[in-house]
Amino acid sequence: MTGRLGHHLTALREALRRLAAAPLNTLLSLLVIGVALTLPTAGWLAIENLRTLTGNTPGVQQISIFLELDAGQRERGEIESRLQQAAAGSWHFVPRAEALKRLQESEGMAEIIGSLPKNPLPDAFVVTPADSQPESLEHLAETFSQWPKVAHVQLDSVWVKRLDALLRLAKLVVMLLAVLFAGALVTITFNTIRLQILAQADEIEVAKLIGATDSYIQRPLHYFGLLQGALGGLCAALLVTAGSHLLTPPVAELARLYGADFTLQSLSARDFGGLAAIGGGLGWLGAKISALIHLRGSR
Repeated sequence: MTGRLGHHLTALREALRRLAAAPLNTLLSLLVIGVALTLPTAGWLAIENLRTLTGNTPGVQQISIFLELDAGQRERGEIESRLQQAAAGSWHFVPRAEALKRLQESEGMAEIIGSLPKNPLPDAFVVTPADSQPESLEHLAETFSQWPKVAHVQLDSVWVKRLDALLRLAKLVVMLLAVLFAGALVTITFNTIRLQILAQADEIEVAKLIGATDSYIQRPLHYFGLLQGALGGLCAALLVTAGSHLLTPPVAELARLYGADFTLQSLSARDFGGLAAIGGGLGWLGAKISALIHLRGSR
């Protein structure tokens, strides 16, 4: 076990030496890998931010339950009990007087409301469901409409379905981009390792003549691909974080203009580790394929 660990440490040091031996080439390779991973990562982050924004925006993915005009305190209490039993999520009660006051504060509505003989608005419950899937929202809306003293249930299901379809399409596009750029990353590592093998062909042949195994020869190349991919993943994470930092102020200002309080989310430490792991795994795969092809061809 100690000898095997020593072999791996030696291979790791050799891979680090090869990376440091050509700093310009290493930097360019890391930038190419970083850009390849940046595009799908940025797309994924944009989708998550959009999902968060639509979930936090008032009126989005909410169900309004309007009671009949003659509904009293007992009926309102019964509706609250039913909401608790249904575990529908969070909700708040909007009295008809408060609704009328909000409507009066709207531009151009004060004179119209003042001419009415009485308050025409009903009491209402505004429900924010825990499950925002379109099917769940429609099922809840249908359930609410069957409750006693419920005059109308409002849910913009068409808008919710369109948003859900748009997010699913965007997610599919990001996945396709991720697969495409993952293949590009493997190809980049493959060519890098191939060039190293060609440059050290004589050294490899001598090592094989004195008894070096295929595993011994491949191990530094595997570590080289793994390190290069992992560093490229970290480079991608830094690029996405920098872009997110630059976009945060204008996005927050735009959200305020639409009456929303939103801050653009960036990558977490876990995301950094995930990108490094993905890049390292793809780099290792490219290095392994390249080394296997060379050794098989040299037999």
